[in-house]
Amino acid sequence: MDKSDGMGRCAMRRPAELYACMYVREFPAQAILRLRPDLKHCACVVMDGEPPFEEVCSLNTKARLLGIQRGMRRADVDAFPEAKILSRSLKTESVARQMLLEYAGTYSPRIEDGSGATYFLCSMDIAGTEHLFGPPEKLAYRLLEHLGSLGLSVRLTISSNFHTAVCLAKGTRRHSITVIPFGEEATALSELPLDVLPLTEQQAELFCLWGINTLGMLAALPDSELIARIGQDGRELQQLARGELPHLFQPIELPLCLEERQELEFPIEFLDSLMFSIAVMLDQLIVRATIQLIALARVTLILELDGGATHTCRVRPAQPGNDKHFWLRLLHLELQTHPPPVAVVAVRVEADPGNTNKIQLGLFSPPLPEPARLDVTLAQLKALLGEENVGRPILQDSHTPESFQMEPFSIPSSSSEPAITDRRRPSARFVRPSETILINLHHSRPRTFFFRAQRFIVEHAYGPWMLGGEWWNESIWNIQQWDLIAATLNGPPLYCSVTHDLLRDQWQLTTIYD
Repeated sequence: MDKSDGMGRCAMRRPAELYACMYVREFPAQAILRLRPDLKHCACVVMDGEPPFEEVCSLNTKARLLGIQRGMRRADVDAFPEAKILSRSLKTESVARQMLLEYAGTYSPRIEDGSGATYFLCSMDIAGTEHLFGPPEKLAYRLLEHLGSLGLSVRLTISSNFHTAVCLAKGTRRHSITVIPFGEEATALSELPLDVLPLTEQQAELFCLWGINTLGMLAALPDSELIARIGQDGRELQQLARGELPHLFQPIELPLCLEERQELEFPIEFLDSLMFSIAVMLDQLIVRATIQLIALARVTLILELDGGATHTCRVRPAQPGNDKHFWLRLLHLELQTHPPPVAVVAVRVEADPGNTNKIQLGLFSPPLPEPARLDVTLAQLKALLGEENVGRPILQDSHTPESFQMEPFSIPSSSSEPAITDRRRPSARFVRPSETILINLHHSRPRTFFFRAQRFIVEHAYGPWMLGGEWWNESIWNIQQWDLIAATLNGPPLYCSVTHDLLRDQWQLTTIYD
C-alpha cells in the first residue's frame, strides 16, 4: 500500500473542521418559563403585539397538545381556559441569549450566533477540543447536562460541516444529541424537510410544484438542469442538501455580563413573594458563575416600581461566594432595611464577578468563623438598629464629650505596616451610666471621695473645665469637669474624670483612664 494513499485516507477520517450547534426552539416561551418554575406543568402561551391584535409567537408542548398554534389571535386562545397567557419580554430573551452565549464560550472561544425571531441558534468551533473534553459524544452530553441545569430544553448536533449541524439542529426532533460521522452528512440530511433551508417564497413554491419535499430529493436532482432553471442559488441549495457547502466562520466577542431580569405578571407589594422571584434568578446567576469558575462578589438588585421609578439595593460581603442561602439572607435583610416604597413590576439582578479563593491558616490551627457569618450578623444588626448605628466609631475633631461618628467596616487596601512606636497612650473607659459619688472639697478643690465602697485620697487635681460649647444652652455650661489622680491606702492609683453639676450640686464619676 502506498504511504501517501494511507495518509490521505487518514486525513479524510479526521477532518480539520468540527462544529457543535446549540438550538433552542420556542425561545420566547423557554426564556420566560425558566424563571417561572411554578408554571412548569402548565400549558403556556406567549403573546406578542399590541392589544387587541396580539398573536401567539411561542408556546410550550402542553399548549401545542391542546390544539393551540402559532399565529392564533387572543380571542382564539381565550377559548382554552386551561392555557396560561404570558406577554413576550424582549429584555428577558436578551438576558437568556447572553447567558447561553457565555456558557458556549466556556467550551470554545470561536462562537457564531445565528438566532432568529423565535429560536436561539449558536454554533461553536470545537475542532481540537478532544484533549480537553474528550470525544464529541462526551462533550455533547456534558453540554446538555449543564444546559439542563439552566432550565432550558436544548438540541445539540455535531458535524464536520457547519451547515449540516445547523440544518440537523433545526429539523431533528427525535434526539437531543446527534453526532454525524465524517462522510455521512448527506445520509443524515436526506430525510429532513426543505424548510430547514433558507428558501425564498418563490423557491419554496417551485420545489413544491416539482414534488421535492426532502433534502435527499433535492440532492438527487441533476446539477446542470437545476442550475439551468434556478441559477447558482440552486447549486448552493444542493450543496447544502448534500452537506458539502463550505462556510466562512464569523466569531463574535463575548463580554461577561452576569444579569437576570424578570417582568412580573402582576405588581408585588409583599416582600416574601418578591423574594421567591429573586431566589430563582439568583440561582441562575450562581449556576452561570459556577460554570465560569468564578464567584459572586457583589449583587445589585434593581426593582422597577409601579409608575416608572426604580429602587436599588446593593450587597457586598467580605469575600465572594456562591452560597445561595447566604446571598438570599443578605438581600432579604437589605430589603427589610430599605423596602421599596410602592409595588414592584419587574426585577433585575446584576452581579460582579470575583475569585473563589480558599485560605488555610494552618494545618493544626482551629478553624475560624466563616466571614459569611459576620456579614449576616452585620446585616441583621443594621435591620434591627438602623444602618447609621452599625460600624466602627471614628473620633471627631471636637471638644464635645463623646463626640464620634459611625462609619462602615472596611479593610485598608494599603499593605504597608504601621510604624511601631514605644510611646504609650492612655485609653479612656466611659462609665455608663455615670456613678454618683460623695466628694469632700478643700479650698473648692476635690480632696477625698468615696467610689464603690472605697475611700480615695486625691493626690493631683486638674481643672475645672466647663463642658459644652453651645452658648444658648445654659445647662451645658453649668457642668464642671475635673481630672483626678487618687489612691487608697494599699491599692493602685486611680486615674479618673469627675463632673460637678452646679445646678443640682451633684458629683459623678464619668471616665476611668487605663
